[in-house]
Parts: sequence; C-alpha cells; structure tokens
Amino acid sequence: MKKDIHPTYYKDAVVVCACGNTFKTGSTQKEIKVELCSACHPFFTGHQKLIDTARRVEKFKEKSVKTQSLVGKSKGKTAKRQALKAKKAKDVEVIKTTKKATKK
Repeated sequence: MKKDIHPTYYKDAVVVCACGNTFKTGSTQKEIKVELCSACHPFFTGHQKLIDTARRVEKFKEKSVKTQSLVGKSKGKTAKRQALKAKKAKDVEVIKTTKKATKK
C-alpha cells in the first residue's frame, strides 16, 4: 500500500440514530448520524411507525375533503349539456302545446 493516500480508519466510530440508539463500528468517520437503525427499523422490529414531519398526510386529507365538497356543487360539461338539452326539449314542448291550443 502507498503511504499517505488512504483516509484514517477509526476502529471505534460511533453511530448515533435518531431514536437515541448508539453503537460502535469501524469507519473513516469518527461519528455517523443516521435516521434509522436496527432498533427502530420496521423490518427488524415488526412495528410500522409513520413519521410525518411536514404534515403531508393531513394536507392531502384536507385537499381530498375540499375536492369532494366541490364535486357536488359544480357540474361537468356533459351534465351542463344534458341540462341545456332538457331545457330546450321542455321549451319545444311548451311551444307545441301553445300552437295546438291556439289552433282550436
């Protein structure tokens, strides 16, 4: 091996997890910070823990409630067209009945 080209190796590097668990391992860094470890990862524990720091789930639920309330109020293009056709048909029917009444 060449001298002075390799990083220093720490045999007692400390790994610190967000859950508070710490353990020692070998690494080129003295301290390693991780979000998940074997003590809190769902694969090893069998328990799923959802971390929602940005309120994403709640925001999505709020948006879906708003869209559901708007769906009932607004009509789509096809509903508007059907309403116009029904109105025209009703107007035509009224005109026909008035013509028949005037002929008699």
